[in-house]
Amino acid sequence: MDFHDRHDLTVRINGEDHRLPGLDPRTTLLDLLREKLALTGTKKGCNFGECGACTVHLDGRRVNSCMVLAASTDGREVTTIEGLAKEGALHPVQQAFIDHDGFQCGFCTPGQVMSAVALIDEGHAGSDTEIREWMSGNLCRCSAYPQIVDAVRAAAGAGRNGR
Repeated sequence: MDFHDRHDLTVRINGEDHRLPGLDPRTTLLDLLREKLALTGTKKGCNFGECGACTVHLDGRRVNSCMVLAASTDGREVTTIEGLAKEGALHPVQQAFIDHDGFQCGFCTPGQVMSAVALIDEGHAGSDTEIREWMSGNLCRCSAYPQIVDAVRAAAGAGRNGR
């Protein structure tokens, strides 16, 4: 396959199947989400996999969507920040970020929340040090790190992550 070939893709995003014919094989998951599907909650920060603003879950594991080719998601499941809230209720981690003022400008918040959900699911919220370590791939240029740690600790400690 060369770069002029198009790829047909079927991917489940936030519980909904999407069939995407004729996709350029160079399209990243981030660009697919933002530009083809108008799911703009996932942010384009550095576009080099260094800031974490584009963090989503792929088959339940967090990934930097700017580093994943959309073609590699064929037949897989993606969850974005838009897919966390259920039946009009915020996900408990989203609520904890609000309750603990875990954001400033909000640009990094979707990626921070997606990483926080994953690290709690992975069992890496045992201490503030562990939370900081496992959240280290997500940068916050406004330096809301103490509040982010508070939010993650609260959500993990309350056992409120899963539903």
